[in-house]
Amino acid sequence: MISTPKPGDRIDRFRIQSLVARSGMASIFRALDTSDGMTVAIKVPHPEMECDPLFYDRFHREMEIGKKLSHPGVVKFLQVEDPSRVYITMEWAEGRPLREILDERKKLTQEESIQIARASLDALGYIHAHGVVHRDLKPDNIMVDGDRIKLIDFGIAREAGSRRLTYAKLTKAMGTPDYISPEQIKGSRGTAQSDLYTFGVILFEMVTGQLPFQADNPIAAMNRRLVADPIPARTLEPTTSPELEEVLHRALERKPEHRYATALEFADDLANLDRVGVQERAAARAALRLQPPKMKWTWSYVAIALIPVVIFALLLIVAHSK
Repeated sequence: MISTPKPGDRIDRFRIQSLVARSGMASIFRALDTSDGMTVAIKVPHPEMECDPLFYDRFHREMEIGKKLSHPGVVKFLQVEDPSRVYITMEWAEGRPLREILDERKKLTQEESIQIARASLDALGYIHAHGVVHRDLKPDNIMVDGDRIKLIDFGIAREAGSRRLTYAKLTKAMGTPDYISPEQIKGSRGTAQSDLYTFGVILFEMVTGQLPFQADNPIAAMNRRLVADPIPARTLEPTTSPELEEVLHRALERKPEHRYATALEFADDLANLDRVGVQERAAARAALRLQPPKMKWTWSYVAIALIPVVIFALLLIVAHSK
């Protein structure tokens, strides 16, 4: 029976050195490629998951997507001939996860945030141009090494035209609740515009140290994403420029067609903030000041808006209970 590898074990030509991360479906190890002495990362599914046809399909889809991508801002997948078991081999990404940096520092300067954002959007633009949507962007999946970044974890990425893995089949395909787009909350499959929305949330968090939609619990926060505008960034971090706040508003539009059309367009505004026209949003800011801590929406409005959020939450509970 196939078992989970341990430090010192070998998988083909790779010697396992240490466990780096473990999720509900797979473990990631640091390993040595004994053929050339290079350090690599190996993603190995848990033994019980290898018997799941749906997970097997998803794992192979991740491998196939990884093989077609070659960009300095995207983790590189390495080819292994005739593997003895199911696993993915990737280059070892130096640096630290953005999540770890934010946990330590809470927020970054505007200049640092823009630098990381432009590099990330360059990588995003590349994968989108190659027909791939990431669908699970979050600070955990962005490795930062000085002024360089790498996008990692294409576990629920999809290619344009690929068949959909539905909620009944794969709840985890919905992405991460704190960063998921409004259309994904409603059940639509993620698109390039969904990735751009998610990255807008990440940029907002880098700049302010907080998420743009705040509530007493995750379900209420997801609901607010469907019916309310984001908190103006300057109310949380006064040093944020009006132009950067405008960029964040454009990235976080509820309707995909109102957001940036491409990652390149998003990055171009960040590179040329002096050319960004700031729209009058005083009414929204005034409304925010007048709102009590808990918005007083009518009960019927709340009930209607909460339907997709409740469904989403129930599916997450079911997924985590398996």
